[in-house]
Amino acid sequence: MTKKTVVALVGDYYHRASWAEAALRRAAAGLDDVRLQFVEETGFEAALEEGPGMVVLFKEDRVDPNADEPRRWMSEALQRKASAYVEAGGSWLAWHSGLASYDPEGPYVKMLRGYFEFHPALHQQVRYVPTAADEAAYELYDEHYFVACDEANTHVFLRSSSVDGDSIAGWSHAFGRGFVACYTPAHNEEALRGEAVASTLRKLLARGLGL
Repeated sequence: MTKKTVVALVGDYYHRASWAEAALRRAAAGLDDVRLQFVEETGFEAALEEGPGMVVLFKEDRVDPNADEPRRWMSEALQRKASAYVEAGGSWLAWHSGLASYDPEGPYVKMLRGYFEFHPALHQQVRYVPTAADEAAYELYDEHYFVACDEANTHVFLRSSSVDGDSIAGWSHAFGRGFVACYTPAHNEEALRGEAVASTLRKLLARGLGL
């Protein structure tokens, strides 16, 4: 059987690529016939044009976020290619920083139907509560993402709460003939190593790949 390819672009100024890569490998290890293809920013467009089974993005749009005018890596043309890929039947997972700093009015965020707004300066215990009654809640010492989400036009599968308030932490929907999922945990290495994160990622990969 031909393995289904997942193209993954992970890591940015604030997020170590090796931690996210390890988390994704743990999640994919529980799935048969799945091949992870990790690419750099420069090879992302070419990999997308090959029509992979799924794309995972854990990378914010700003290349140098501390600059006065940060450079952006995802052009509007590339955003449109991403949107067209999903509309034609592809699957996309925007994970943690894959939701951050993208233009809220651009084609990419319109496809996601949500985006990162802010997080408190300090990490804290964040409680993640699945909306499915048969799934258990879990806690992570994490960066608590607060997001904007078009809740009326997506399915929220995870909510979050901490001393700083409540937010949506995971949602998914059909987009054209394709599938889109967004998942906000996790930021640090310890949280990314958690089995709850691996389990959720595994489910999202399986859903996106039709396994």
